[in-house]
Amino acid sequence: MNSPFRSVSRFAMAAVLAAGLAVAAGPAAAQSLIRDTEIEEILARDSEPILKAAGIDSKNVEIVLIGSKELNAFAGPRIMGFNTGLILESDNPNELQGVIAHEVGHLAAGHSARRGEMSTAGMKPFLLTMGLGVLAALAGSPEAAAGLASSASYFGTLGALGYSREQEGRADQAGAALLDRAGLSGKGLAEFFDNFRYQEVFDEARRYAYFRSHPISSDRIESLRRKVEVQPNYNKTDSSEAMAEHAIMKAKLDGFLNPQVAITKYEEKAADYPSRYARAIAYYQLKEPDRALKLVDALLAEQPDNPYLWELKGQILFEFGRTEEAEAPQRKSVALKPEAPLLRVNLGQTLIALDDKKKVAEGVVELKRALTQEEDNAVAWRLLAEAHDKLGEDGLARLATAEYNFYIGDKRQARVFAMRAREMLTRGTPEWRRATDIVLVAEPTREDLRDLAREGSVASSRR
Repeated sequence: MNSPFRSVSRFAMAAVLAAGLAVAAGPAAAQSLIRDTEIEEILARDSEPILKAAGIDSKNVEIVLIGSKELNAFAGPRIMGFNTGLILESDNPNELQGVIAHEVGHLAAGHSARRGEMSTAGMKPFLLTMGLGVLAALAGSPEAAAGLASSASYFGTLGALGYSREQEGRADQAGAALLDRAGLSGKGLAEFFDNFRYQEVFDEARRYAYFRSHPISSDRIESLRRKVEVQPNYNKTDSSEAMAEHAIMKAKLDGFLNPQVAITKYEEKAADYPSRYARAIAYYQLKEPDRALKLVDALLAEQPDNPYLWELKGQILFEFGRTEEAEAPQRKSVALKPEAPLLRVNLGQTLIALDDKKKVAEGVVELKRALTQEEDNAVAWRLLAEAHDKLGEDGLARLATAEYNFYIGDKRQARVFAMRAREMLTRGTPEWRRATDIVLVAEPTREDLRDLAREGSVASSRR
């Protein structure tokens, strides 16, 4: 079972995000929520010492990765978000940690959103919960397209948050203090803002959104630089391990999001791991699976215990119709990292795609294991519905479809499928009670309430 925080946080986040960035029109403004275990873990490691210095338990903070070229980040009491554009623009972990510290500094100072947007806005939550590769495959389907569209509202907090220059200065000082308390240098914080000093001369339309809501000035940068230069940890540098992880994270994002650029940026003759990793992903995205697999196999020969390479190989094989071949590498990825629910979802998806009821049943097991860790994984529920349908388990298929609709925010459809599930499930069983819970929570009609009262149904407190 997920911790209460994980289940609640995404709904809490959804309930307070305004449509700030969703109003931006055109393909350039397109955004999506991305799930990737490897990148989320790197970001969590970068954030952990700063959150600890602020007295925040990092285990209770969810990392959100946003696919957008805009430079943006935000921090809330239980959630922290990063735009891919911000990550790709950072030169090293310390710069990224500087931005993290600045955002946590706002949080620590209790700076509230302007004009009450954060408390009054609402939206339908949808978190597309697959690895980057699976996301790319699903993006062509109507369901995935709808999910990506609905997720745009998720980013409203970035537009809703607006700070005065005074608040910015206080957040700088608080961030610098947090970095020093965490044993980290404040140099990256000053350098990151200094790199974008020119933003203040642009008009509103040409400025990065981050610097529209976080006004920057030369005086502010100089004040920050004076602060960090005298701190005892100023001359500390990033470890070689941290630098390597940062390079891998950027290479992976480039490969998935900017494949044409990645092929040029990461030269074919380059022998370093990030370059070859980026090229493998880029070839995969450019629909050259054989070239991608050749590179992945070479990397696996060097790193046979890397779960993300096995995950990537499985994704490539699955998405290019080689489902039976995809099973073994995906099993390997799960064996190497059994605590990662997204890897289990990938494996479950492959197993239920095989024409073998035993495999489908095993896929159900894998998906349920993933859902014990991430109950709100909408895609896992959709796949589980498909698996139960293949096994002829109509009541369970409809219950899983109800769960799927509940977690994408379509309460009306959630209620419809939960009512259908109740008709097919054995009264009094845990599954029947769960269907009843959904009916009661998902805006039941008067008729539903009357019928449920007549039955003497009592909903559990699972939600």
